[in-house]
Amino acid sequence: MSTEHSAAGRLEETDVKASGLKKVVTASMAGTVVEWYEFFLYASAATLVFGKTFFPNSGTELDGIIAAFVTYAVGFVARPIGGIVFGHFGDKFGRKQLLQLSIIMVGVATFLMGCLPTFAQIGYWAPALLVFLRFVQGFAVGGEWGGAVLLVAEHSPSHSRGFWASWPQSAVPMGNLLATGVLFTLSSTLSQEAFLGWGWRVAFWLSAVIVIIGYYIRTKVQDAPIFIEARKEVTAEKKGYGVAEVFRRYPRGVFTAMGLRFAENILYYLVVTFSITYLKVVVQTDTSRILLLLLVAHFIHFCAVPLVGKLSDASGGGPSTWRAPSSAEPGASSPSP
Repeated sequence: MSTEHSAAGRLEETDVKASGLKKVVTASMAGTVVEWYEFFLYASAATLVFGKTFFPNSGTELDGIIAAFVTYAVGFVARPIGGIVFGHFGDKFGRKQLLQLSIIMVGVATFLMGCLPTFAQIGYWAPALLVFLRFVQGFAVGGEWGGAVLLVAEHSPSHSRGFWASWPQSAVPMGNLLATGVLFTLSSTLSQEAFLGWGWRVAFWLSAVIVIIGYYIRTKVQDAPIFIEARKEVTAEKKGYGVAEVFRRYPRGVFTAMGLRFAENILYYLVVTFSITYLKVVVQTDTSRILLLLLVAHFIHFCAVPLVGKLSDASGGGPSTWRAPSSAEPGASSPSP
């Protein structure tokens, strides 16, 4: 009888842990979907709208697009800064609070982009305000991704950590998919003049609804027990943590990870931004058709990421032996290989 009770107890504990992990994964994905919806929305609008709306007309369509892409690049300057700042304070105060702050920041910035006056209305203040909001957006997104992945990794069992930690990354194409779907719907139902005049703004305003949902979901999770224990330890023993300690203790791992992400990001954004420009300006493809093609691509991307995460666990190449870093260890903001 005691054996039966023991087995039932272990099964119930496993179910509770699985349920809690799924809640954490859902919360992490919710925020990542929101922030990449807004980040990719900007990328699409930079090609389709911003060159015509926020910059002076030089008579050449590509001039406006290039100017819009310069503002797009501001987000990539802000992202590593946001990652460092949010990583540092996430270790100090907890992942949950910082992830909630990041989702609010990116939501407010994106909503205000939809409210900006055009170049015809306020002149060069229009691109200046766009650049400022883009910086805020990039800063928040930089703090979002690493924190979301760490939150899941710290809750995950070691034998399937690669699979579970891949879900926040799969939320990136899901957010892109959502942004593309909204733009596709608007461009398909509105005339070209209406879409350029006010239709694109609706996609930015809708971010407020998505942010509220994502924020609410994130209030339902807590920091992982391993993180809470580690934070108590670092407080009691006054151990060092932060960016300087990361580079001091794990320089090779950090620079290797940075190099891999650098190469991957270049290829990814060449596809999702340059392809839109090429199809629109050179091939003269209809906007709705471009967005439909991107919908298919984002869906395939979304399905592929968890499969690769599962393969990493099965092959032994994933982080199955990695113990989630936290405040007790220098390197908390970035897992070392």
